[in-house]
Amino acid sequence: MNIHEYQAKELFERFDVASPKGQVASTAEEAESVAREIGGSGLVVKAQVHAGGRGKGTFKNGFQGGVHLTDCPQKAGELSSQMLGQVLVTKQTGEEGRMVRKVMIAESVDIEHEYYLAILMDRQSCSPVIVASTEGGMDIEEVAESTPEKIIRQEIHPLAGLQAYEIRNLCAGLGLKGDFAKQFSKLLKNLYRLFLSCDCSMVEINPLVSTPDGKILALDAKFGFDDNALYRQPEIVAYRDTEEEDPREVAASEYDLNYIGLDGNIACLVNGAGLAMATMDNIKHFGGDPANFLDVGGGATQEQVAAAFRIILADPKVEGVLVNIFGGIMQCDIIAKGIIEAAKETNLSVPLIVRLEGTNVKEGRKLISESGLDVITAEDLSDAAEKAVQAVKAARA
Repeated sequence: MNIHEYQAKELFERFDVASPKGQVASTAEEAESVAREIGGSGLVVKAQVHAGGRGKGTFKNGFQGGVHLTDCPQKAGELSSQMLGQVLVTKQTGEEGRMVRKVMIAESVDIEHEYYLAILMDRQSCSPVIVASTEGGMDIEEVAESTPEKIIRQEIHPLAGLQAYEIRNLCAGLGLKGDFAKQFSKLLKNLYRLFLSCDCSMVEINPLVSTPDGKILALDAKFGFDDNALYRQPEIVAYRDTEEEDPREVAASEYDLNYIGLDGNIACLVNGAGLAMATMDNIKHFGGDPANFLDVGGGATQEQVAAAFRIILADPKVEGVLVNIFGGIMQCDIIAKGIIEAAKETNLSVPLIVRLEGTNVKEGRKLISESGLDVITAEDLSDAAEKAVQAVKAARA
């Protein structure tokens, strides 16, 4: 789950992570009012969408840039009116772009130096790791590739927690001394507390800045949260903006299905993440393109299977459906009933390839064969993937 920048700022305030003043606005009038309240000699107006590269983005109405500086509250309102209700296209949104429904008005600051700072979960060490660099404000992947010596990594023992000597090591690596080092130490301690308390999978600040008047501030932030821990984070769940998410993924989450939309044309309905990945790989191997990752889980109900079917068929790019089920806890006859129900409900008009194996497989295959559906059956994973690719090509001919 991701959140907006203005929501990240709210978390910063809650955990005392130093950041410039800022508030969200939904209308141009509200934006001007917020700008007058913030005051100061400089303001920044930022479009709020779940995507990076906003400053270099282009609105479909021709307005350039999703981040603008101004020193006038009235101008802040005018800039906001150019963004609100418009679609912003950036490298991360794709050509379809994202609708801007809110803007953030924040205090702009003079910058002496930009740094990069992130806390991530490292899967290899199964522990949090702090990543920092003196090259803030840039693409960190580019920095890691071209000048890897400028990337600082500090693993944190999950039981011992963040230690004073580790903070000193980071300060030395970033060249922070005196009061800057003291401020950074406080900010990092509070950021780490936020990371743990909110079950984050990632907190990225880019840039973290030092200012000419001697401050260390977090200017921009991206958060990722562990979806499996959201049940104990109601305040974080309340931040969820489903309008920023793929509607298919939102629908899937309502049925506890793991769905990710892709750009291909062969939809996959599979039980188990590993089997789903193998299915997608086999489709690619035989020259096809998967339209989605969809794991219905090990114990899906007939209702969940039917819902999964409806969700994948709602994608206009889908030209074929591959069902690959290996029944363990899940029973193949339950899967079959869900497929039949959804196929009839949606008036299935694309090739359907089904491979069933495992618990109650005979019952499941019998239900499919007696359903009256035009189904292509397969014996194993490779057979199913190859038949799916061939069926889609034949349907196009």
